[in-house]
Amino acid sequence: MKHIALALATAGLLSTAFAAPKAVKPAAKPVAKKTAQEILAGSPASDWRGLDPENTLLMDLVSSQGNGQVIIELAPRFAPAHAANIRALARGGYWDGLAILRVQDNFVTQWGDPDGEDAAKAKPLPAGANAKLPAEFSVPLDKIGKDAGFAKLPDGEGWAPRTGFAGGMPIAADPKTGRAWLAHCYGVVGAGRSDAVDSSNGTELYVVIGQAPRGLDLNITTVGRVLKGMELLSGLPRGGAAMGFYDKPEQRTGIQRIRLLAEVPTEERPALQVLRTESATWTQLLDARRYRGGWFVHSPGYIDICSASVPTRPTPQPPK
Repeated sequence: MKHIALALATAGLLSTAFAAPKAVKPAAKPVAKKTAQEILAGSPASDWRGLDPENTLLMDLVSSQGNGQVIIELAPRFAPAHAANIRALARGGYWDGLAILRVQDNFVTQWGDPDGEDAAKAKPLPAGANAKLPAEFSVPLDKIGKDAGFAKLPDGEGWAPRTGFAGGMPIAADPKTGRAWLAHCYGVVGAGRSDAVDSSNGTELYVVIGQAPRGLDLNITTVGRVLKGMELLSGLPRGGAAMGFYDKPEQRTGIQRIRLLAEVPTEERPALQVLRTESATWTQLLDARRYRGGWFVHSPGYIDICSASVPTRPTPQPPK
């Protein structure tokens, strides 16, 4: 009987321990007072910047689906040697007449020379471009401080101890190693490489078109991001089973040309502005994403660097 009584007493304690707690009303989450559209519409002109002609590429595509232009912003702060080489390649018309070689679903779109692996057939590099560059997987964290406009996110994540934005680019960093790097988010452009870590030179580039492959961070040199025209790169027909590379040359989308904006006549340059990520408008936009209202039943109260894309807009025209 004692054992039974003890068992009953223990059961009573356990039932008390696992009893449902008294209902506590959760603290109300803040809700953004304005939508993203309202925030952008009310933003001051000083919160926007123009394109840097020396670090912007215009990529003109030619396909059976029609022509289109992609605008790419380079990040020389994170990959100075690669950015310089890419500028030299663009000035020399290296990509003109080449093609999109690979479109792997939920991963990347990649372009370059179809004969790049064959030394006898590969397109020669133009004057000023180097065949060999150092790997540029990260830079010293102290180069991405307040003076560089680094806007740190308070939201944590599993890929890096610190994240934020600098110059419109999604940045990850580790204070323990003192390193910072451009993260593999949707729309980020990287330089393809082979097994050797220093085998990239910017001739073969790719852009992330799917779920952010953050496992590539610190393994490949990232060189910038697409500002406009992602639908042209992400909407292309998918390649074959071999990592999305096209099986036949006729499947490839042609590249008419890739130019440096500085080489384009002023009257032909796209009139586009980018929101400054050190601005008050950007901070408000991030909160509008964290604390959803209106249609949303659940407000996550959280964002990460890959779920907060930096807006662009047509350059406002002065009143007539």
